[in-house]
Amino acid sequence: MYDHQGTDGFAAPIDDRYFEDYTAGATYEYGSVVVTQEEIIDFASRYDPQSFHIDPVAAKQGPFGGLVASGWHTVALMMQLFARHYLSTVASLGSPGVDELRWLKPVRPGDELGLRVRTLDTRLSRSDPRRGIVRTHAELVGQDGEPVLRVTVVNLLRTRDGA
Repeated sequence: MYDHQGTDGFAAPIDDRYFEDYTAGATYEYGSVVVTQEEIIDFASRYDPQSFHIDPVAAKQGPFGGLVASGWHTVALMMQLFARHYLSTVASLGSPGVDELRWLKPVRPGDELGLRVRTLDTRLSRSDPRRGIVRTHAELVGQDGEPVLRVTVVNLLRTRDGA
């Protein structure tokens, strides 16, 4: 659903996108990123140094039968696509957290991943009507179309009047 005018399927481009531009039920697909063995090892060496993430030889004997990306690396890849395509660059006020984070399938070197998002619901903040809350169901999907990660993301966004 990505278009080349810079709106990523929205009526407004990412640098002019506010709370009001997110519609419950809307679905978008973005991507892609290809995961390399070097990236898997580099990330895991710094943040998740388990043998099945950092040692290709040892990983063959491990629970996945080969090298796999850290789940946290997979989350970072999801966030990269989420921030580049879906989340407003002018109205984002951060996030109070995520819900129901699940790693569904291992990510391996050479996997090509894309992002599928569905806006679940939107509502104005009760404490500050100049901002709203957007809940999004996000899936990182492999080249076979099957999800490898699923998470519900909660974002705070400025309204146009609050900008």
